Amino acid sequence: MLVSVDLWLPFSSVLPEFAGLADAVRNASGVIGLAIIAVYSFLIAFVLPLPSEVVLAPVQTGTLALGLPTSLEYAVVIVVSGLGKAAGSVFAFHIGQEAKEAGPIVRFLRRSRFNIVEWSEKTSVELARKYGYVGLAMALSVPFFPDTISIYAFAVLERDYKKFALATFAGSVGRLLVTMGVFGVAFVFL
Repeated sequence: MLVSVDLWLPFSSVLPEFAGLADAVRNASGVIGLAIIAVYSFLIAFVLPLPSEVVLAPVQTGTLALGLPTSLEYAVVIVVSGLGKAAGSVFAFHIGQEAKEAGPIVRFLRRSRFNIVEWSEKTSVELARKYGYVGLAMALSVPFFPDTISIYAFAVLERDYKKFALATFAGSVGRLLVTMGVFGVAFVFL
């Protein structure tokens, strides 16, 4: 049985200009599709609070078509996405500790009734203080939660680029594995 979830729906009215990017990821095919997944993962790490789980869609729907066994296609997508997100995280880390306060997306999230930014910042900072880089990886392993906020909140406390990149890679891979484990491989991201 397939379970369908439109991960883009909560973001479509706020970020309609990025709907094409999400569609490109969902319909990614071949080596170019892997490049699209890497770019998408890079962007969601430092500027777009969008769901990273959508990168699994091309394997699930069969559009990726790398000619590999499905389990290997998942592995390739997870590694490519993790590397893209790690690169984007390091870029975010580099562009400054004040960046987490800027931008229309963060302002919108701050005004939302759920105050997701404050909760994420508080949780990320608590995890960072208690567990260091392992805490960052744990925070990034939470499915369906925007990474951007956690990355910027954590960047305020840390300075080691290599450890930061490794933690974001581990968290990104962890998130996709948790998503697959919780929802199963039959979970289709529209």
